[in-house]
Amino acid sequence: MQFVDTHCHIHFPDYELEPDEVRMAAADNGVTRLICVGCTLPDSRDAVEYAAKHEGVWAGIGLHPHEADLYIHDHKKLQQFRDLVHKPKVVAVGETGLDYYYGHSSPENQQKLLRFQLDMAAEYGLPIIFHVRDAFDDFWPIFDEYKGLEGVIHSFTATEKELDQILARNLYIGLNGIMTFTKNPEQLHAAKKVPLDRLLLETDAPFLTPVPFRGKICEPRHVVVTAEFLASVREERLEDLAAATTQNARDLFKI
Repeated sequence: MQFVDTHCHIHFPDYELEPDEVRMAAADNGVTRLICVGCTLPDSRDAVEYAAKHEGVWAGIGLHPHEADLYIHDHKKLQQFRDLVHKPKVVAVGETGLDYYYGHSSPENQQKLLRFQLDMAAEYGLPIIFHVRDAFDDFWPIFDEYKGLEGVIHSFTATEKELDQILARNLYIGLNGIMTFTKNPEQLHAAKKVPLDRLLLETDAPFLTPVPFRGKICEPRHVVVTAEFLASVREERLEDLAAATTQNARDLFKI
């Protein structure tokens, strides 16, 4: 069986484990492809550089909604970010989106930065890795201004209502270790309802370590633990879930 970790941050400079060792451990556990995802200009650069050096690793370049106040009026940095799209092995824009749970940046600036990155994705024909938290009511009108966009709602933790909205727009749903420890039955109910042809696996490493490894640093190899949990609660064969999610990742990100 092969698995894809479609969202990790092992390239972050403060990642506490040795990235190459983590990558090899993942491969030993069947996780043969990784996407390193940027949240700022510096770590988007780092993701690009790390992906360029290693087989089986690709990059997503993104400016996280938390960073909107920092970037939206800095046209030099925005242009430097745009320039990254031409680098080898860049397969997605993101993570980008809206996050109203924390107040790190104003909703207005978050929305402007989201549009900036949607314009980029549309111009270059790239899928988008979305981060949306407590903000779907504002997110959908912006997303719906664009036609033909592809992407994934990363770290899905919402309910069946939001799931239906996502599926209506033919987006993918990224599930991670949160599902192994959530106390919200509505989240698990929605996770069971995700069609197999719309499901992606991710870790968000170093964050969101799944049970039974809570308290340890999350690694891409842990995507298998999440897959095993999901196969059990969804009453699917692990082999089928692995094959489908791997094919979905290849279809969306062209990896």
